[in-house]
Amino acid sequence: MTVPEIDPTDPAVLFDPFTAHGTAREQGRLARLDLPAIGSPWVVTRHEDVKAVLGDARFGLRHDSFTGLPGIPEHCQRYLRTMSELDGPEHLRLRRLAAPAFSARRAEEFRPEARRIVADLLDALPASGEVDLLARFARPLPMEVVCALVGVPDDDRPQWREFGADVAAGAGPAFLAAVPRIVEAAKAVVAQRTAEPGDDLVSALLRTPERFTDVELVTLVLHLLLAGQTPTHVLANGVEALLTHPEQLAALRADPALVPRAVEELSRWSTPQMLTAPRFAKEDVAFGDVVVREGDPVITSLVSANRDPRAFPEPDRLDVTRTGNAHLGYGHGPHFCLGAALARVEVEEALAALLTRYPDLRLAGTPERAPDAGTWRLASLPVRL
Repeated sequence: MTVPEIDPTDPAVLFDPFTAHGTAREQGRLARLDLPAIGSPWVVTRHEDVKAVLGDARFGLRHDSFTGLPGIPEHCQRYLRTMSELDGPEHLRLRRLAAPAFSARRAEEFRPEARRIVADLLDALPASGEVDLLARFARPLPMEVVCALVGVPDDDRPQWREFGADVAAGAGPAFLAAVPRIVEAAKAVVAQRTAEPGDDLVSALLRTPERFTDVELVTLVLHLLLAGQTPTHVLANGVEALLTHPEQLAALRADPALVPRAVEELSRWSTPQMLTAPRFAKEDVAFGDVVVREGDPVITSLVSANRDPRAFPEPDRLDVTRTGNAHLGYGHGPHFCLGAALARVEVEEALAALLTRYPDLRLAGTPERAPDAGTWRLASLPVRL
């Protein structure tokens, strides 16, 4: 049978991945992604199959995502082997050590601090007029949260804000050039918290009987900085979605208790992470009439799975009242996003405060979308407050 192909460099795919991936999804269980660098990987597009692959030990990760990339010195490489690239016992050990610090309970305990950070960022905005909400609010938010979480000293936070901007802008030259400085900054935080423990995540992890090695702890801080930018895109995409769907915005304003449900729906409908990291088949695996051979790279399409009509009624309709929302915006299985509960708290607090403070919030032009094959994200979000 003919397997559909998706060209991630095609403008039609870059600027409307929902249609492109959805068309492939309805043609069969697998597609091909035109990425010659890793051998034109298979793409799994249906919700049920994506869940299965993400939880299937027959598909394994590799830990060489950053190997050989220009601008990353060799001495930084060992700090970039994060949990998202590990499998088996090593991943399980690190996950078990870190999980208590990222539980839903701990995220709720952090909510007052997240609310304070949100308020401070909104206080820095003008009372009215035009502003780029991505640059002034959505992008700084996660970095302020990460700094508070890991105990970055106030004097060092301007540098960390620069790191956050580099990461949120995508894995381009600015990010690659920043990696050595990010590694050194993370090492400095771990060293300082070792010498002067505080009421922060790094200090808490240092106090556990079985603990991370220093390299693993620096790597975790790096992972937080890298993965912690997801709320930027959930929030920015979500605000744009609400401002272009006035009936949904009105429903949310009429019933603020819908905010948690709305955040889940926005995470589904405009999910930032469109594709997962490649996994490699450890044996032949059949998807109907198509067989993925041992060693073949396989990518799952979250942007397609989250719009699959087999899993969601009227999947292309934004509905902030939707219930039973089993979206895959934070992944699934052993690598389900460790910080998902914290990300939800961040976005809930940000969205609720933004809509409360600015009852007349509206777009001030057409938001510019970044041409990024892996992340559905904006380059700007001009609004009138």
